[in-house]
Amino acid sequence: MIRRTLADRPLVVLALLLTMFGIAIVYSAGQTDAPVAYIARAWQRQLGWFAVGLGAAWFASRGSVRLLEWLAWPTYLAGIAVLMVTLAIGTGAGTAASQKGWLTIAGVRLGQPSELVKILVVMMLARVLASRKDAPKSIVELWRPALVVFVPWLLIMLQPDLGTGIVFIGIFFCMLFWSGVSWPLLLLLASPGVSLVLAFSTGLWGAWFIVLIALVVWYRPYLVEGVAVVVANVGAGVLAPLLWERLHPYQQRRLLVFLDPQSDPRASGYHVIQSQVAIGSGGWLGKGYLDGTQKRLAFLPAQHTDFIFSVVGEELGFVGVSMALALFLLLFLRVVRVAQRANDTFSSLVAFGLGASWFVHVLVNIGMTLNLMPITGIPLPFFSYGGSFLLSCWIAVGILLRISAEGRGRADSLAI
Repeated sequence: MIRRTLADRPLVVLALLLTMFGIAIVYSAGQTDAPVAYIARAWQRQLGWFAVGLGAAWFASRGSVRLLEWLAWPTYLAGIAVLMVTLAIGTGAGTAASQKGWLTIAGVRLGQPSELVKILVVMMLARVLASRKDAPKSIVELWRPALVVFVPWLLIMLQPDLGTGIVFIGIFFCMLFWSGVSWPLLLLLASPGVSLVLAFSTGLWGAWFIVLIALVVWYRPYLVEGVAVVVANVGAGVLAPLLWERLHPYQQRRLLVFLDPQSDPRASGYHVIQSQVAIGSGGWLGKGYLDGTQKRLAFLPAQHTDFIFSVVGEELGFVGVSMALALFLLLFLRVVRVAQRANDTFSSLVAFGLGASWFVHVLVNIGMTLNLMPITGIPLPFFSYGGSFLLSCWIAVGILLRISAEGRGRADSLAI
């Protein structure tokens, strides 16, 4: 007899509501005055992937957390191998045609392996951090978890896929925080990245360097580590122009447009400008479902994928945006609750890492539609059209259901 009791009804309900909300918006995004057949039927394919995702979530919820922990190493290595194959024979799409992020075999596009690799990295990083008796207290002690993230991050940046690279960095720091690493150590670890960003402004970089020196003096790391942090920050400042030259032209334009959308209003800045117009014109209640003018005239690029949140703002207004954000907030709080009640450190870290992945996606995606973040081509969880991404989201839901069941002493509720 099948036990029908779900391990975590609120988690399932929130994920279902977000997915159905997303499919409704994907359908609306395809209803334009000059419809494109592929986009107009995108909601049907998304619905199909939703069905596949439900099956994958059910399957993921069957295995015990101990099985996931045992599989962390082999699946992580398999994920690295797939990323290497993708880098060798992968293809791009749309404005990111120069990327090699989609695995294509015999002309058939199978999806983006990086979406599933995120889950594998979370599992592997959780295993490495959980193997310690206490949280790392120095930068040297972070070399193993850093290596776990660095290898797939490097392969993804070589594609190049800046958006996914940002997600991996976000997962890394969020999981370190949840494992108990102190915030000064996290700040020292992140400082070269901050220097890299601020190096384009001498004044800002100088002010940051003063703050960094003060932090090193106050925190008092090992002498070698303190010197290494300072040298790394100086090196980041020196290398910033060289790394800028390594970016593809479309990536450079996206970053420049982030600073000033009007600098290229008919090309790279067009996305942000149209997104802001769409969201701003929605008002309190929006223009009505299916009736967004920016959307119907197809002025809004990638309105069924990266900029789908702009459709929500235009057609459903402040009320619709607030509903979507409230659902995401409740989902994040529920995931944190699952992580807090997990049976062991590994389970807790996996749960928090999966939630961190969604959080970074939401933060960056919504931020770029409002020009608060650079355009990086990152999808919105459960909303944006994309089979491999929706599938990975529901696999994560299945894993969270298993962790929740075991954490609440109800592992048998998922058994047959």
